[in-house]
Amino acid sequence: MKQVVMVLLLGVLSVQVMAQTDTTKSKKGTVIMKIGNMTIVKPNESAISKTDTLKIGEDTLKMGNMIIVGKGIAEGFSKLGKAIEGVDLKKIAETASDVLKKKKPKKVSTNWFVYDIGFAGYNDNTNYATSAAQAFVKPAGSVPASKGDFALKTSRVSNFNLWFFMQRVSIIESVLNLKYGLGIESNNYFFKTGITYVDDISVYTTRGGVNELSKNKLVANYLTVPVMLNINTNPMKGKRGFQFSAGVSGGYLSSARQKKKGPLGTDKTKSNFNLEQFKLSYVAELGLGPVKLYGSVASNPMHQYGLEQVPYTLGLRFSN
Repeated sequence: MKQVVMVLLLGVLSVQVMAQTDTTKSKKGTVIMKIGNMTIVKPNESAISKTDTLKIGEDTLKMGNMIIVGKGIAEGFSKLGKAIEGVDLKKIAETASDVLKKKKPKKVSTNWFVYDIGFAGYNDNTNYATSAAQAFVKPAGSVPASKGDFALKTSRVSNFNLWFFMQRVSIIESVLNLKYGLGIESNNYFFKTGITYVDDISVYTTRGGVNELSKNKLVANYLTVPVMLNINTNPMKGKRGFQFSAGVSGGYLSSARQKKKGPLGTDKTKSNFNLEQFKLSYVAELGLGPVKLYGSVASNPMHQYGLEQVPYTLGLRFSN
């Protein structure tokens, strides 16, 4: 009710009310309309001059070049002033602004510096019966190469992604959206064994003792662009609504290295080894609010030859 009264008051800010003793009658003019005890009069042009101010009574209201005469006008405005005392105009304006924002979800929204923490692994589909797979592990010994040579530690946090931005563009009423971004994926593969990559003309690996190294990992970093279709079940809640996204990502191998730590210290070898330069993955995310569950599965193996290991990631995504 107070909001309504405020609007009425703002609408008559330009109105001039003359609350004084009725010493003269209104000058002659043309009566336009009578409503009950209220009369609307348009004064003659001769009644108004630059030096002559039209004198009106306490129950007279002047609006531009129109005069309204009626009993109780001054009293009504007095009551109106008392009704809006204590109204917090700033709070009302902020509330109205919030309502308008909720009614009109943004067509384009951007999250800056989104980051992921999770696990990176691979599905080893290598046929170790082939000569190519056996030749990738040298020297050939009495024990043939197998999946055990490339077994991973699954208890380590091994996937770290930093997205410089994630942007969402409305396609249909902010329910169906296009979502895309740009960032760096870092996949760390912690080996249980002492397997070592040798950066030769043809890259190969050598075996090492299981207990010789306290840390042995292969790191692959990709500059990645994900493109997804996003479904927001409740656009009115903005980023707090339930959302699901699915699509693909294209990654470019920006750097790779193997890091080993043992009794003799730490050794780092920077090389792309025989990793594929490009990675195409299927990606998805599911969440409610700023924390989401994400996952990805590559469409191709990460090595150019020797091994058929298809990488995947799974973890939590944090955004503002």
